[in-house]
Amino acid sequence: MDALQVNNGLLSELEFMGFSESRAKKALQSSGNSSIEAAINWLIDHENDPDDDQKSPDDDQKRPDDDQDDPAEVPVIIDIEGPSISEEVESRAQGLRDRARSKMEEEAKKLEREREKERIQSGKELLMAKRRAEETERERFIAQRKKDKEEERRARDRVRQKLLQDKAERMGIHSASLMNEKERQNPLVTKSAPLPDYSAPRTELMRECLRSLRRQYKEDDTKVKRAFQTLLIYCRNVVNNPDEEKFRKIRLRNPAFQARVGFCREGIQFLELCGFERVGGDQFLFLPREKLDMAVLKSAGIVLHSAITNPFFGLLSK
Repeated sequence: MDALQVNNGLLSELEFMGFSESRAKKALQSSGNSSIEAAINWLIDHENDPDDDQKSPDDDQKRPDDDQDDPAEVPVIIDIEGPSISEEVESRAQGLRDRARSKMEEEAKKLEREREKERIQSGKELLMAKRRAEETERERFIAQRKKDKEEERRARDRVRQKLLQDKAERMGIHSASLMNEKERQNPLVTKSAPLPDYSAPRTELMRECLRSLRRQYKEDDTKVKRAFQTLLIYCRNVVNNPDEEKFRKIRLRNPAFQARVGFCREGIQFLELCGFERVGGDQFLFLPREKLDMAVLKSAGIVLHSAITNPFFGLLSK
């Protein structure tokens, strides 16, 4: 098997340093011709190995009985050592090691600096993300606050509008009553123009039922509000399920009904205005399917919603 071909350039450098050709070749072959530093490291590690060039070729051919031919010949043991490495070579090798170590340390420092830059950049990105999140949350809070204020303003406007509406309705009914009274007192008075019909429609009768209930139980606001909400649920169930008989039939003796609505006659009157009729010997309130009027039920829902949301509903009426 042929020996590994050595790098002549590296071989020349090793010979220039003072190594023999055979040891230089062996060092290069053992280190794989990788570099001059690897070869020098191998030579230093194998400094005390015997040199193959110093072995005599006749040693292997020496016969065992040669000592018997010349008894006077005394065998001499010669300790053959490889050439010692000079201080200059050792210094150069140490310099190569130091440069390699310095290079590795510099690369490690460079890698650490790069990592530190990445950590700083990551910290900046996290800080920016946090600030953006805080700004978004602040904007959302401001928008929500503005929305809440707008809702409060609308609620105040609705209450104010409802007060004005109630006042206008009271004034209109009161004026109509006064004019009717004057006509009855003086029937000879002629009218220059026909008077409008002031007969209260069904919606007004519903509103008057709720006002009466509110005035009668004005000390128990919770009870009144619960009655309004229950009536609204009855109307809503019928509107949403007009074909379901169970939503159009109410047992008057039902304890829950009595506790919420049946305790006052105004509540039952309100349901009768919605179209419910007494059946079964006054045991039930029933709304026949053919008499169901969606417009009336929706109007009842509007009146009930107004009574629930208006805190002054029925309290200012006479």
